[in-house]
Amino acid sequence: MPHFIAECTDNIREQADLPELFRQVHDCLAASGLFPLAGIRSRAHWLDTWRMADGEADYAFVHCTLQIGSGRTEAQRSATAEQVFALIQRHFEPLFAQRYLALSFELTELSATLNFKHNNVHQRFRQPS
Repeated sequence: MPHFIAECTDNIREQADLPELFRQVHDCLAASGLFPLAGIRSRAHWLDTWRMADGEADYAFVHCTLQIGSGRTEAQRSATAEQVFALIQRHFEPLFAQRYLALSFELTELSATLNFKHNNVHQRFRQPS
């Protein structure tokens, strides 16, 4: 954990540069000290069918979700959410200036008991004893 998911309209696929956004999000989350690097994942869902507002303009949107495991304080969750949304806004600032674009973000905390994981990636990042 955490998982960063970007849901984007297909009409900005070429300009969105999601690999760079994902790099920035991973760097931000790892630097916070709240999340192990080995658990951070990012992915995109490109939407080829959508409608916004009156449907009369070339609208686009990006909705991002950060799903985190339980155990962080409200202050930690709030600070993380603010940092990540500011990063998203900066990343899309040039595109926002050129076209109709809606940006949204949500941080969700997953259940402490109904969340299952099986992952051997953490082994790569452990320091030898």
